[in-house]
Amino acid sequence: MTDARRQDLLADFTPPFPYTRGAASRAPSAPGVHVILERGTVLYVGWTGDLRRRLHQHLTGNRGSSVLHDQVGQRLDEPGREASANEIADWLGQREVRWKEAEFPQPLRDAMVLALRPPFNRSVPVQPGS
Repeated sequence: MTDARRQDLLADFTPPFPYTRGAASRAPSAPGVHVILERGTVLYVGWTGDLRRRLHQHLTGNRGSSVLHDQVGQRLDEPGREASANEIADWLGQREVRWKEAEFPQPLRDAMVLALRPPFNRSVPVQPGS
């Protein structure tokens, strides 16, 4: 995918913020789509009915409550030692987050996952007409 196409998909999103609890607190308690980026590359696309709550959950939750938390944890795990919630939050804090409010966020999220194929999304939605 070209950088121009990626920028088009993110055009209506917030500017990027370091993914910290402070950034999560700035998100609205509204439905929307959020993306996690590393040096401009989208790593994860999620949707939710409450952006603020979900962004906090990725940072402070557990592996059962957040696909992103689990995926990052698996990347950081070492033989015989599971990465801690703090290590996962620290790793995410070195990435960026952007979001966009959307009344119906799932179709937008699905389209973005299909277009971007982010490595931390476990499944890719089925394309219409497939």
